[in-house]
Amino acid sequence: MGRTFFVGGNWKCNGTSEEVKKIVSTLNAGQVPSQDVVEVVVSPPFVFLPLVKNELRPDFHVAAQNCWVKKGGAFTGEVSAEMLVNLSIPWVILGHSERRAILGESNEFVGDKVAYAISQGLKVIACVGETLEQRESGSTMEVVAAQTKAIAEKVTDWSKVVIAYEPVWAIGTGKVASPAQAQEVHADLRKWLQANVSAEVAASTRIIYGGSVNGANCKELGGQPDVDGFLVGGASLKPEFIDIIKAAEVKKSA
Repeated sequence: MGRTFFVGGNWKCNGTSEEVKKIVSTLNAGQVPSQDVVEVVVSPPFVFLPLVKNELRPDFHVAAQNCWVKKGGAFTGEVSAEMLVNLSIPWVILGHSERRAILGESNEFVGDKVAYAISQGLKVIACVGETLEQRESGSTMEVVAAQTKAIAEKVTDWSKVVIAYEPVWAIGTGKVASPAQAQEVHADLRKWLQANVSAEVAASTRIIYGGSVNGANCKELGGQPDVDGFLVGGASLKPEFIDIIKAAEVKKSA
C-alpha cells in the first residue's frame, strides 16, 4: 500500500511565545521514528507560524489552521494561501468541524478552499466528520460522504490531500471512537473514494483519525488497517505527543 503514517498536531487557539518555545523544544528533543515511517506536521496559530517554522526540527513540518478561499485582497482578518506559500508553510488544515459549526463553513465553501489552497501549492489536511445526533440517527456515512464529495468535485491532485476523519462528538470531549468505529468509517471512506474517484486514489490517500487521541489509545487506533495516522488536538500540546508519533511503529510490525 505504501501509505506513510501521518501525525498532525492541531494547537488550535492556544499558546504564548513562551509556551510555544517550550512545546517546540520538547518536540525537538523527542526520539521518534524516521520520516520514511512517519510524517509529522504541527499546526500553531497564525501568529506563531514563523517562530515555530524557524525553531522546529527539520524533519517535522508546519501547517496553518486555515486560509482564505481565494486570492487575498479586501478580506479583513483573513490569511491567504499565497501568504502561507510566501512564508514557506507547506500545509494547511481546512474544514475543521469547529469552523464548520461555529463559523458556518459549508461543504461547498470547504471544497473551494481545498481546491484553491492546492492550486497555490499547499498540501491540505481536509477534515470531515459527523455530530452525535447524526451518528445516533445512522447518517454518519451519508454526512461524511457529502463532505468528501464537495472536496472531490474540486480536487484533481489527491497526492496533496490527507483526509482527517474527526467525529465531532469525540473532539475534546474525552469520548473516543472505538478502534472498530474508526476503522468502519475509514474503510467506508476508502470504498467511497474507490467508487467515486479511483482505485489508485483510494489506495494511496491517507485517512487519519482525530478525536481525543492520546498516548493511551493511539496504538490500538493506529493498528487498524485503514487508519493512517492522527490529527491530534489537546494532546499535541503535551509531551505525550511524542508517544503518539511513536505509534507509527505499529504499522511496521503489522
